[in-house]
Amino acid sequence: MRKICLPFLLIGILLGCGDGDLDIETIDFNDVSVQFCDSPVAGSSNILFKISDTEALILNLQSGALNNGVVGDTITTESTVPSQSQITYRNFSETVSSNYFCDDIPPATPTVVQEVEAEDGLVLIESIIDADTINYVHTINLSGISFVTESGERITNLTIDEFGEVTTVIPDN
Repeated sequence: MRKICLPFLLIGILLGCGDGDLDIETIDFNDVSVQFCDSPVAGSSNILFKISDTEALILNLQSGALNNGVVGDTITTESTVPSQSQITYRNFSETVSSNYFCDDIPPATPTVVQEVEAEDGLVLIESIIDADTINYVHTINLSGISFVTESGERITNLTIDEFGEVTTVIPDN
């Protein structure tokens, strides 16, 4: 009986092993602060990112998405993904820092293990003036963001609706 069970046990173990692909179960950056290399500028394209240990979420905002508008008004801007703004999820071989994104020549390590581009969704930006600092505060939210891996699998359990707040200065008259 043991001779019969052993081959089936070995086959079961071999078939149960993964092929080494990374499975992304959840993308959750809501409790992570937004970062940037250069201070965001209204009317320009801006690259913002969030880092969580070995993962990063990168938002490349289209030119003009951060809109200062008129003092006293709340401006809401909508940018579609991926035609206007792009969102990229990266998983790295080890812990990543802002230097990876901000150095002129990115460091050799960590390396990108997996990169997935968002294929659908909206970037919603609400811009108001902060009376205390006389600057604009832009609250960035994501809606309906959809990632699909190279193998065609849709990433589920997306928890990235709040991207964060950035500030732009009011230009001198």
